[in-house]
Amino acid sequence: MKSIVFILVVLFFVVAPVSGQSLSDATGIINRLDVQTSGHLFEIKLTSNFDLTGYEFDKDEKEITLYFDSALENNLAELIVPKDLLSGNFIFYVNNQEFSPRVESNEKISFITLNFTGSGSNVVKIIGSEYLVGLDPIISNDTLSLDYEPVFDDYFVWIVLGSAFTVIVTCVVIIVRKIRK
Repeated sequence: MKSIVFILVVLFFVVAPVSGQSLSDATGIINRLDVQTSGHLFEIKLTSNFDLTGYEFDKDEKEITLYFDSALENNLAELIVPKDLLSGNFIFYVNNQEFSPRVESNEKISFITLNFTGSGSNVVKIIGSEYLVGLDPIISNDTLSLDYEPVFDDYFVWIVLGSAFTVIVTCVVIIVRKIRK
């Protein structure tokens, strides 16, 4: 039984490269990009085989810009973009050249697969046609109130403390009586 498990583990590490790619080409780095806009917070998930060096979101242009450095010639990335943030007809640019990646969508997200060539510094722009779909911008001039309003009044605290004290004293008395017997 142990030999079968050992063989399976060895095979896993021998057959690890997917689709004939080297291990570095198939490795995914996961980045979670927090985009705060119009009072809402969104998370874009990026899994790629390159290093993300920065990103920007421009709500007026409905555009996400990704900056990255790649040591590989073949770049692969998968993005999960919430449809509440950016949706509609997308236009993609890689280093200022229009690009057509694979896009799949459901009612909550757009799943974008980017597969392109180019080592070194690169820029990817994703432009959507709709922004904040189904959400209203949250505009608030109110400041948070730091006034303390107790949930329980002082009597409740005293009742809890008194009950705890009574339980402790009762346990001590019972233990002392058992020891004396």
